[in-house]
Amino acid sequence: MASTNIDQLTAAQIAAGVAAGDFSATEVAQASLAAIEAREGDVRAFLQVAPELALGAAARVDADRAAGKPLPPLAGVPLAVKDNMNLVGTRTTCASRMLENYESVYTATCVQRMLDAGCLPMGKANMDEFAFGSSTETSAFHRTNNPWDTERVPGGSSGGSAAAVAAGEVALSLGSDTGGSIRQPASLCGVVGMKPTYGAVSRYGVVAFGSSLDQVGPFGRTVADVALAMNALVAGGHDPYDCTSQDCPVDFMEHLEDPIEGKRVGIIPSFMEADGLTPEVRSAVEAAARKLEEQGAELVEVDLPHLDAAIAAYYVIGPAEAFSNLARFDGIRYGYQEKGCSNLTEQSSLSRAHGFGPEAKRRQMLGAYLLSSGVYDKYYYAAQKARTLITQDYGRAYQKVDTILMPASPRTAFKFGEISDPTQMYLSDLYTISINICGNGGVSVPLGLGADTHLPVSAQLVGPAFKDRQLLTFARALERGFADSATGAPALAVAPGLAGKGGEL
Repeated sequence: MASTNIDQLTAAQIAAGVAAGDFSATEVAQASLAAIEAREGDVRAFLQVAPELALGAAARVDADRAAGKPLPPLAGVPLAVKDNMNLVGTRTTCASRMLENYESVYTATCVQRMLDAGCLPMGKANMDEFAFGSSTETSAFHRTNNPWDTERVPGGSSGGSAAAVAAGEVALSLGSDTGGSIRQPASLCGVVGMKPTYGAVSRYGVVAFGSSLDQVGPFGRTVADVALAMNALVAGGHDPYDCTSQDCPVDFMEHLEDPIEGKRVGIIPSFMEADGLTPEVRSAVEAAARKLEEQGAELVEVDLPHLDAAIAAYYVIGPAEAFSNLARFDGIRYGYQEKGCSNLTEQSSLSRAHGFGPEAKRRQMLGAYLLSSGVYDKYYYAAQKARTLITQDYGRAYQKVDTILMPASPRTAFKFGEISDPTQMYLSDLYTISINICGNGGVSVPLGLGADTHLPVSAQLVGPAFKDRQLLTFARALERGFADSATGAPALAVAPGLAGKGGEL
């Protein structure tokens, strides 16, 4: 095979090349490590690079091929893992001083399934501390820069995972989505990002933020790559270590190229008129609707009357669950431990005070208040009722349409420090939060560059629970609509400022 750069190949092409002997998995691992070394000074997507793990996994793939054994579907594909997912041989810090030196003692099911599919673990990706944020600015260690403009945020909380793919350092990555933390950074970085239906992917081994909201999902540069990753993530079915895990016996590649003629796509008029939605994003989403219509889909207006309550409900349920989940970090059993304390109470309070960053403290204090006596009934119970109403709204909408099209983010990537008000930052997830509340699947698909900022802009498709395969069929149709007419290449490739820097195969 002629010399090429690792960032020119999709995950599917890498796996096919390794299987055909065009290059070895070891050569892929070395090229990915070289790309990381050359590009990390600009992007800073990783908290920890794991060359030993990557090269060890590559050697096993090459040995199996040499022995004539069949290779798994993602053999030799470089993978980044968000740093709230355990992986033996790495630290799992959640980008917090609280877990700065915590060594993983087991591997999360979702990560193991990607490894079983043949992926090469390149390292742990940066994130907002404990996944609290929308910009990856709350990481205790360093910020991650958007590969398209390093003075802008990559989104969050899975900003490192999105940036690593957009920068061409890896072909696939894993993120977690509690209120939009896969779809929003995917939109800002110009890659495909999917939040599967709640329960489709095991959460065992993933450090929890909001247990009823969290869902693991993949990033890739194409819809097909995300479909291949989904096949790996659901392989093995129900995980006995996660009581919310469900069997999803589908092949996400099987109907990926199906036509969408006669299918119905929902449009929410109030979402297209919402405050904060920039003209370039609105224009791009309207263009996406036309592309789907050109392929035979029918556009149908749908009404979700309780959607205005989604953000308020999320910022009651999320902090309440975060307060409960993070209570375990007490400075006694593991994690940061304050020295010189005279009793357990002092040790716990000071360890938490110095181990957590400002946003983690803010969310836990809010959660503690919302769960306190006299407040619980007023806010938490009301939020759960709103959750039920929003879920019912979506259920009625899906009786009329097969999927719903909406923005993934109200704007393109903003500059660091541009949004300092936490409340305004929370509004970045306006278009994504309701999907976590009701548990349905959603996927962000790049449409190209915005007309005003010339930064990546995307549209989001959301679908009924456990109809994620159909959702990816619509995502692929949208990808086709914006693909290069001559080559069929997706609307966006690797960020041009980084393409080709290191990573030669």
